[in-house]
Amino acid sequence: MADFVANVALGESLTPAGQLRFTHVGPRQFSTFTYSASWIDSPRGFAIQPDFSLEAGPFHTSGQPGNMRDALAGVFADAAPDSWGRRLLERAYGNGLNEFEYLTLSDDACRQGALRFLDDKGEVIRGKAIQPVPRLINLETITAIARAYEQGKDISPEDMQALAGAGGSGGARPKANISDGDALWLAKFTSVHDQHPIERVEVATLRLAAACGIRAPEARLELADSPFPVALIQRFDRRGATRIPYISARTALGKTGSELGSYTEIVDFMRSHSPDPVADFRELYRRLVFTILVSNKDDHLKNHGFLYAGAGRWRLSPVFDVNPAPDRNAHLETAILEGGPHDRSIKLALEACAFFEIPEAEARDMIRTIARGISDEWRDAFRSVGVSGALAREYEPAFHSDETVIALQL
Repeated sequence: MADFVANVALGESLTPAGQLRFTHVGPRQFSTFTYSASWIDSPRGFAIQPDFSLEAGPFHTSGQPGNMRDALAGVFADAAPDSWGRRLLERAYGNGLNEFEYLTLSDDACRQGALRFLDDKGEVIRGKAIQPVPRLINLETITAIARAYEQGKDISPEDMQALAGAGGSGGARPKANISDGDALWLAKFTSVHDQHPIERVEVATLRLAAACGIRAPEARLELADSPFPVALIQRFDRRGATRIPYISARTALGKTGSELGSYTEIVDFMRSHSPDPVADFRELYRRLVFTILVSNKDDHLKNHGFLYAGAGRWRLSPVFDVNPAPDRNAHLETAILEGGPHDRSIKLALEACAFFEIPEAEARDMIRTIARGISDEWRDAFRSVGVSGALAREYEPAFHSDETVIALQL
């Protein structure tokens, strides 16, 4: 049996919040989180995830056979790397890592949200990474390391540890965190396995979302003239050196394992936790409509999130990870209605408008406006990132489908 303990702190000030105790015994992994008395008593203290009330605890979480990721509570799992980052850590540190090690070996400077982990001496747990976050000027170098890793080439331990530390964010595709001035950016690399210009298209689609009135992070393309362009997405959980607490919608809704969710469940959460529910309802509705009309294939609960807004409130984060599927993706990862079908349907979205507290006439207008914006602007958005001609035509089914026709006729 192996026990691991970390003191949990928040932000640059390392404000103590509690203690995370993790146990790994044979095939079992489980953890316990307890708030510190000072955090409970502090006027700035808040529940780090909504179902971890300050008045309760300790909180126990256990992994299940075939899904050890639930050995960490949602807020901690949100801060840990997903498949790309986990593979990098395994290459850098060896196989057999447990969930606590995946969480704490990723670079403290790049971890999602504001959680930080300290040892019994009060020192930040940093793993073996000693290099600072790569700077924009080093982008070509870190891109080459990621490409070499994907190709199975030999990589020095130092380079591997640098990539593993900086590459600890979520998702399956190659990426790393990059600093540019006082801002932190997520650099998404072109994969050696790509058949489509995925990074160019993600930048174009985020810009298109912003043009449709959706809150989106700044996105730009670097190394645009190379065969391996990089999408740079500004991290919205950072404001200069300030770290902003973050939870995914999966954590907000208390989902575990392979449980799915719905947009109306997210609405219910925002009704009781958002500082401005009505604005967030409309924002989420726009995203739902946009997701349908660009055939976004990645609208699962981990790709919706919330930023802490103070006073125990959580605000819908900017949109992220919007990836059009040119093969006419027919399904949503997140259903529109709780218990309903996962159909990618403008008709269902319109019928659900009352759940978002939007009058039908206003919903019709919102849908038409977004549909016109996409239809009028997507080709220009693609051209702005170097995608035109046959490549753009391959994506046309994602942006002009039967749902587009229905939306424009409302």
